[in-house]
Amino acid sequence: MTRIAAIVPMRHSSERVPGKNYRGFAGKPLYRHIVENLLACPSIQQVVIDTDSPVILEDAAKHFPQVLLLERPENLRAGDIPMNDVLLHTTGQVDADLFLQTHSTNPLLSAATIEQGVQLFLKQFPIYDSLFTVTRLQTRLWDSLTRAVNHNPNILLRTQDLPPIYEENSCMYIFSRQILLQKHNRLGDRPFMLEIPREEAQDIDVELDFRIAEFLYKQTEGS
Repeated sequence: MTRIAAIVPMRHSSERVPGKNYRGFAGKPLYRHIVENLLACPSIQQVVIDTDSPVILEDAAKHFPQVLLLERPENLRAGDIPMNDVLLHTTGQVDADLFLQTHSTNPLLSAATIEQGVQLFLKQFPIYDSLFTVTRLQTRLWDSLTRAVNHNPNILLRTQDLPPIYEENSCMYIFSRQILLQKHNRLGDRPFMLEIPREEAQDIDVELDFRIAEFLYKQTEGS
């Protein structure tokens, strides 16, 4: 059986939304939502939290004794440290065939979507060597030089008739440590794009994102 470990990297400090990873979100700290969803996935054998936050380390030890807690070393704690450097350190401490990485800042990403993504990837591995999630866009895009990116301005198609283009939404990646070592990247030579529902791809980057995501979460849970 392929052993899969899920990694949730989190910093204690956040510039635009202070303390967002452990801030209350729909009744509990934000990070707990994604951890609970990962633990609910049968295909994931180990959940790992990598953090420099004493708040998260203390709370997670109490509420998630089955989760592996890794305290991030000092040299990897600065905000400008590339995520791939953090992941190289983390994956070196965990025994797994494949790694799934996600963020606490996408709390609407469901266990069902995560599990479906893992299963789809395993069925096609090694034809595809890695996975990343995307959001479908069907809107008129332009570059900074006012050049049309994905449409012909002389042919005014309805937006729903435009050929789709996909945004990497950073909600989920699956990769091997070998790919990370060789390419210093989570994406290999043959990545699989997994389209996920737009509402699950809500990412919290600024205060407004936090409020919108919490509103959508409460609406979803209440339905």
